[in-house]
Amino acid sequence: MVLHLKFWPTLAFSVVMASWFAFAAVFLVFLSKKPPSAPDSKRERTSIAGIALQGIGYAVVWSVRRPAFTPIVSLGELFEVATAIMTMILAIGSVWFISAAVRTLGKQWSLAARVLEGHNLITTGPYNVVRNPIYTGMFGMLLATGLAISHWIGLLIAVIVFAIGTMVRVRSEEKLLREAFGAEFAAYAGKVPAVVPFFF
Repeated sequence: MVLHLKFWPTLAFSVVMASWFAFAAVFLVFLSKKPPSAPDSKRERTSIAGIALQGIGYAVVWSVRRPAFTPIVSLGELFEVATAIMTMILAIGSVWFISAAVRTLGKQWSLAARVLEGHNLITTGPYNVVRNPIYTGMFGMLLATGLAISHWIGLLIAVIVFAIGTMVRVRSEEKLLREAFGAEFAAYAGKVPAVVPFFF
């Protein structure tokens, strides 16, 4: 039996929205349980510009919309089903990856780039896959949202803007880590990609 044309886009949309609620819950729960952090040793203000660009990327992906519950491109039912399944896996996987990264970081997590007194170089859990797993998960959520609701042009623009913002944040944060950990961080960075798994 052939499923109704709008079933898969609607299902993907529903899963993405549920994933956004889970994404928000991860940070709310973490912030409510986070102990007072140690004083900053160093802080990198440039990362705020990266945060702003990432926010603009999200704004674009949410605002440049296509007709509701339609596929991002019309290439037949098989493509529609495959895209919907990929979108759902991406959304759920991204939330899980972010949650694991936040738990692994613990009190060292912060919005802006900083190094705390007694800061440790975290290389376990998701940090063994990529150096910046929270950004990997955020990028996954951007892609999943775009595949669920955006016009393909909006998604393309959002990806570019978000990627630039992420590059700014990674460079700002890793500048501090290189200064703090020197050869240890250089060896880690030589083995583990920055944001995209298996891509150096």
